[in-house]
Amino acid sequence: MSSPSPAPRKPRHLAVIMDGNGRWAERRQRPRTLGHRAGVKAVQVCIDYCLAQGIQALTLFAFSSENWNRPQEEVGALMKLFLRMLDSEVDELQRRGVRVAFIGDRAGFPEALRLRMAAAERLTHGNSSLVLTIAASYGGRWDIAQACRQLAVEAAAGKIDPAAIDEAMLHSRLGLADLPEPDLFIRTGGDLRISNFLLWQMAYTELWFTETLWPDLDASVLDAALADFADRERRFGLTSAQVAGSPA
Repeated sequence: MSSPSPAPRKPRHLAVIMDGNGRWAERRQRPRTLGHRAGVKAVQVCIDYCLAQGIQALTLFAFSSENWNRPQEEVGALMKLFLRMLDSEVDELQRRGVRVAFIGDRAGFPEALRLRMAAAERLTHGNSSLVLTIAASYGGRWDIAQACRQLAVEAAAGKIDPAAIDEAMLHSRLGLADLPEPDLFIRTGGDLRISNFLLWQMAYTELWFTETLWPDLDASVLDAALADFADRERRFGLTSAQVAGSPA
C-alpha cells in the first residue's frame, strides 16, 4: 500500500498589493472611490481564505507613502473608508481570533484614525488565529530609513556598538520584525512590480501576479496562487540537491 502524498506546501505569511480598485470603477464609469469601497469585500475574502487555509500572517498594502500625492478627494475618501472599516470590522476580527497590526508612518493620519488604529491593536493583541497587518502610509524605503534612524540614536546614546550592527539587528527595527518573512507575494491588477513594498522583507519571497482587479478577487484566484507556490522550489541560495537533502 502506497503512502499518502504529502500535503501541498503553503505559505506561512502572505503579502498582498491590493491593486485595481480605481480601474475597476472606471471600467464601470463610476467614481474611483466606489472601487475602493468595492475592494473591502475582497479584503474579507482574503481574511476568510487565510483562516481556512491555516496561513499564519496576512499583510495588506492599503496605502503607500506615495498615495498621499493622489487627488485630495480620493485621499479623503480613503481616510473615511479606513475609519468605517475599523468601526465596523474590528469586533468581528476579535471574535475570530485575528490580531490586527499596522505598519507605516501614522503622523499624517487624522487623529481619529490614529486612535482607532491603536484601539484595534490593543483589543486584538492577544489573538493568534491570524496576524493581519495593514501597511498604511507605508513605504519600504521609509521602513529601512526609520530602522537606521533608531539604530543611529541608540548608537549615539551608547546603547549599542556601531560595529555590532548586522542584518539581524536592522531587521529587528523594521515593520513585521515579529513575523516570519513573507513566503508569497500577490499583486492584483496586472502591474509587474513591487512598488516600494516590504523591500527588505521580500528578499526571498515568491512573487505572483494576476490581471484580476482587486474587487474581483475570489478564492479561485488565491487557489491558483497557492498552487503555483506549492510547485516552486525555494532554494535560498542552495542547490537543488541540497534542498532535496541529497549529496551536491
